Amino acid sequence: MKFIKWFAAILLGALALYATYIGIALYRLPSVKGLADRRLNMTIQVKDWHGKLHPFVVGPHNPWWCRSESIPAEMEWAVIVAEDANFYQHEGIDITAIKNAITYDLEKKRLARGASTITQQTAKNLFLSREKSVTRKIEELYLAKRMEQELTKGRILELYLNIVELGPMVYGIGHGARYYFNKPADLLTPRECAFLAAMLPGPQKVYNPYKQLDRVLKRSDMLLRQMRDRGVLTQAEYRQALAETPDISGMQKKVDQSFSGKVQRLFKGLFGIFK
Repeated sequence: MKFIKWFAAILLGALALYATYIGIALYRLPSVKGLADRRLNMTIQVKDWHGKLHPFVVGPHNPWWCRSESIPAEMEWAVIVAEDANFYQHEGIDITAIKNAITYDLEKKRLARGASTITQQTAKNLFLSREKSVTRKIEELYLAKRMEQELTKGRILELYLNIVELGPMVYGIGHGARYYFNKPADLLTPRECAFLAAMLPGPQKVYNPYKQLDRVLKRSDMLLRQMRDRGVLTQAEYRQALAETPDISGMQKKVDQSFSGKVQRLFKGLFGIFK
């Protein structure tokens, strides 16, 4: 009996200490109020595909920045159906999605599905590290709730779409539209919007269009179907989008340049050896 009381006292003490630690951590988090100002410019750190950090400007000073007015509605809805189907219903945290993710993960016996909302992802990308810990997740949830209180849904989407990763040092749909389709974001077709959104779960590995193009196209077909089912696209627009083959010549050019560069470096290395 004494052991149980002793253990319970230690457990309660540890929980109290952790709660205090969490309270201090949340108190020290930056304010999100400034994000409401669309003139705001801030610098965050983003990683390239080699794991190296680079400064990235969030705001109008970024040459690829897209204001919400220049973002096609199809682009917004493509990422909503892809990443956060209940975006307009929740207040930063989607309890239903969390329950579904837990059920799915238990069935698969592994962490196979995430439940982070667009707001949570935006909070993480702007303010937090990529560390996977309980503390960081609590901070993410707290910031997401604060952002929903201080910002409109439109502003959250604008921020998200301008900082989301879409390729090797390709962040934001403004850069993504130029990188893959050589056009500004406001001229993206529904098919192209779905193509970009289809990469979001993992543009570096699982949905890397350089290596998994068929998988990206298949997922974009699914997103177009969901957009039709939600009334974002008419049946005629849906069929037209399915019939469209994304012009990824811009991406293929980069693939060719990358291959050419590797060949040149190989021969340069060989000639260096034999000198």
